[in-house]
Amino acid sequence: MAAHEELDAEADPEAMRRHRTLFRAANRRKNPPLRRTDITVTDEAAVKRAVKAASLGNAMEWFDFGIYSYLAVTIGHVFFPSGNETAQLISSFATFAVSFLVRPIGGMVFGPMGDKIGRKKVLALTMILMAIGTLAIGLIPSYATIGFWAPVLLIFFRLVQGFSTGGEYGGASTFIAEYAPDKRRGYFGSFLEIGTLAGYTGAAGLVLILNTALGSDAMDSWGWRIPFLVAGPLGLVGLYLRLKLDETPAFQKMEDATFHSASEGASTVETTAKGDLAKIFRQYWPTLILCIALVGAYNVTDYMLLSYMPTYLSDELGYDDSHGLLILIGTMIVLMLIMNQVGRLSDRFGRKPLLMTGMVGFLVLSVPAFLLIKQGSLLGVSAGMLLLGLSLVCLLGTMSATLPALFPTSVRYGSLSVGYNLSASLFGGTAPLVITSLISITGTDMVPAYYSMAAALVGIIAVACMKETAQQPLSGSPPSVESKEEAAELVEARTRVPLAPSAR
Repeated sequence: MAAHEELDAEADPEAMRRHRTLFRAANRRKNPPLRRTDITVTDEAAVKRAVKAASLGNAMEWFDFGIYSYLAVTIGHVFFPSGNETAQLISSFATFAVSFLVRPIGGMVFGPMGDKIGRKKVLALTMILMAIGTLAIGLIPSYATIGFWAPVLLIFFRLVQGFSTGGEYGGASTFIAEYAPDKRRGYFGSFLEIGTLAGYTGAAGLVLILNTALGSDAMDSWGWRIPFLVAGPLGLVGLYLRLKLDETPAFQKMEDATFHSASEGASTVETTAKGDLAKIFRQYWPTLILCIALVGAYNVTDYMLLSYMPTYLSDELGYDDSHGLLILIGTMIVLMLIMNQVGRLSDRFGRKPLLMTGMVGFLVLSVPAFLLIKQGSLLGVSAGMLLLGLSLVCLLGTMSATLPALFPTSVRYGSLSVGYNLSASLFGGTAPLVITSLISITGTDMVPAYYSMAAALVGIIAVACMKETAQQPLSGSPPSVESKEEAAELVEARTRVPLAPSAR
């Protein structure tokens, strides 16, 4: 009877007046009160330490991938038989792509592990594996020295890198999202992507310096090894910073046995950490598909611009390697300077408007941008790259706050790692290989523009289907605020449960 009257509440104001107590109780169940202990008050210093450690790890990941991309031509010469240069380049990009084949496996291993034993421990482990894989590539003898075993060892250590990366982005973005206050999650999340661009910029800058100082012969002989060897010490620094961190507040509350006795206002908070992979596919598959679509659109455009573009400029347009890298570095510096502002805008106006702006930008601007780039002039190439970059920054500055909010705390690390890496494997890491192959088959150098437009169209549909999550608590977690005063205001707001105006 009560359920029936609750359903008819808006249609029958007279019933609401007759049963004021009943409907007040119904409203209270829908919007239960909070206690102060239910709310997480963030420590800004701890949030900044978490952001720094997670972002540095992300920077190292993309430093490693950036090195490989920017040295793709050299790596083709060193590790594959001489002959057709296009075949060498495709072989090099195929080796780049092969690491993405094991990323979903890494995500399926490290993601649920992070939901079981904690985010911090798994992020430390992925850092160690990434550093080992990158350092080892710098030590592999060339094809001229050991023949067949050179590409075999290269592929093996690329697989080690890919496996470790499977737990990196999902964990890093989860780590920052669970530390950040609800109203500033976009701002703090944007630092993760500053790490991405810093890694790419560092890789491009180092390769540029080495190319200029050593020349092509020395680079092919031994200079290419230096960037890979530098990554080892960087990994140790990142590992040190991550081991000094505490576990995220959301994970701690989920693990805390005393949290089971929290008030009714926190009853929606998950209190188990099963990390069940089957549960992810069985219960969260619609959200998983949404995540794959968002990440696919984002990764195609990301890898096309930040990984493939220097090769496109040199191989397809005959642009000087150093000039291409300089323009890319300049573009990435501009994006880093405005990244935090994009994060702030997503906190204020919502994730969906910013993501939609970026997707529509790629759909509309890709062809004009590549027509400018094809002119070959410094101004044309710079303008075209900047057009693509401004569209990309709308995605970069927003995505790291958007994706963790799709899943509840108990399966967040696992679900995001699986969805992100499945998509990255299918669409992200294969982008340079697919684009290079399609250009070879079709004979048109506009393939990157058409590929980006197709990805953007998928992204537009995905953004239209997602729910807005800005300024809201993470699913399965209590509210997270910046101060005790804000917590008190939130408790007061949730304590007052007004009756509908028509029932007064």
